[in-house]
Amino acid sequence: MKWGAKYDDFIKTRAEADFLEGTTASGKTTVGLFKFMLEVADSPQRQHIIAALDKGTLEKNIIEKDHGIAEEFGAICEYYGNGRGNTTLPHLLFYTPSGIKTIFCLGYDDKTRWKKALGGQYGCLFIDEINVADIEFVREAVMRSDYVIGTLNPDDPALPVYAEFINRARPVDKWADSTPAELRAMLNSPRAPRWVHWYFNFDDNIALTAEKKARIKRNVPEGTKLWKNKIQGLRGRSTGLVFSNFTERNVRTPAEARDLRFKRFTLGVDTAYSVKSADTIAFVFCGITDTRELYVLEERVFNNADRREPLAPSDVVRELVAFADVCRARYGDFRHIFIDSADQATITEAQKYKRAQGSAYIFNPAYKDMKVIDRINLTLGWIAKEQFIVLDNCREVLREIGVYSWQEDKDAPEDANDHTVNATQYAFLPYVNEIGIEV
Repeated sequence: MKWGAKYDDFIKTRAEADFLEGTTASGKTTVGLFKFMLEVADSPQRQHIIAALDKGTLEKNIIEKDHGIAEEFGAICEYYGNGRGNTTLPHLLFYTPSGIKTIFCLGYDDKTRWKKALGGQYGCLFIDEINVADIEFVREAVMRSDYVIGTLNPDDPALPVYAEFINRARPVDKWADSTPAELRAMLNSPRAPRWVHWYFNFDDNIALTAEKKARIKRNVPEGTKLWKNKIQGLRGRSTGLVFSNFTERNVRTPAEARDLRFKRFTLGVDTAYSVKSADTIAFVFCGITDTRELYVLEERVFNNADRREPLAPSDVVRELVAFADVCRARYGDFRHIFIDSADQATITEAQKYKRAQGSAYIFNPAYKDMKVIDRINLTLGWIAKEQFIVLDNCREVLREIGVYSWQEDKDAPEDANDHTVNATQYAFLPYVNEIGIEV
């Protein structure tokens, strides 16, 4: 078995959890299994778990695959697919210097069966394709394990497994820059100590020939969601994504934006005050460069469902002014702020604030004459020509771009995952003639 420098560091890095994400055919499962078996051998615990979609998938993709457990550890590991003796579950017996270890082989598709299996504490846990695993199984199994490995191909970033597990991990410093900026920005849940995120692509798998790599790419239509997930190793819904051409090429860092020459700044606001939904109040600050590029520079989002004291429109206006002041100090002067014209309560409070406190900002109802489909078409064109750029600190904007989707039964986008999208549109709509190719 051959692997490159990043995989070598992966094997040597001691962690409490390793999450391996990236392109297809990058060797994640192969090297992940190898490290898992080493961790099992080193663990003081006798019982461990390997989990996959079902028994057949586990046998094919874990045990019998090239460089799988049978090939690499067959001399010291026995598989009992129908159980053995008093152990009725499929399992492996792994003969190690510290004793015989039992590795239970579970399918997370059968809740009744895995619930019976998860009755104690375990040493090491390997979850194949953790992104499609039953989230209840992931929660239960991770809680009961000392060490966890999860492999995954990128998927819908709105899945709970990301916020609860994957996004709590961080890359090691040495390899952080090899993780696409778009993906790094999504690793934004509170950090768990010694949880490590690893991004692997074709180049990290030195056993993959150039011919095989080219064949894989030829077999996937470029520009599709399958291409983004499998070939680029980036997250996104597999079907129906609105901004399907947004890639890591459309992501920059704040440091890269500092040297740009901006001719205009603008701020858009979308609001949702419900305390019972995941809808957010979104502020998005944008800049338009002298080369006609639109940059999403800063964001701030609130969710009343997460607050003991929900924000009222008057509270939002104070937060909005404070956010605008920060953006102005960081990038440059501007005056116009565009608030969703359907939200008369916030617009009224903004006007009251201006009269009572005095302010140079002009609070405008958002210009919404342009149809949503036309706004989307404009944005798709700018994205294609790399004239629509999002800084990697704008994590909610990036998340929504990755999940904002078309309705299945209508030629219109879903009314969800769109608050920063809307705020961005409100910011740019008055200035569309200053963005993109001049006509």
